[in-house]
Amino acid sequence: MAKTQKTVSIRLESEDYNFLRDLAEADKEDLSTALRDLVARGRVLLGLERYREGRASLSKAAEVAGLSVSEMMDTLAVHGIDANLRVEDYRESLQTLREIW
Repeated sequence: MAKTQKTVSIRLESEDYNFLRDLAEADKEDLSTALRDLVARGRVLLGLERYREGRASLSKAAEVAGLSVSEMMDTLAVHGIDANLRVEDYRESLQTLREIW
């Protein structure tokens, strides 16, 4: 199922616009696609950072990153970040199981 999209107008510094344009051209994409890719990657990095700093639980970091918890665990491993599961992570997992069942 396709995700709903919203249109956004933003202002960029010339340097950032030129970077985005060059990135899009190099990848043979349009500006919108390149920007969506950057946002997706930024979400993952933000989720990783918040988890590593202890500012987010595993499930919250996964939500920020736009990933499932299992995908987030794989992403943590790829980036060499230990998955220090906390009691909160187990509680959130149990709550998710209750909602599913």
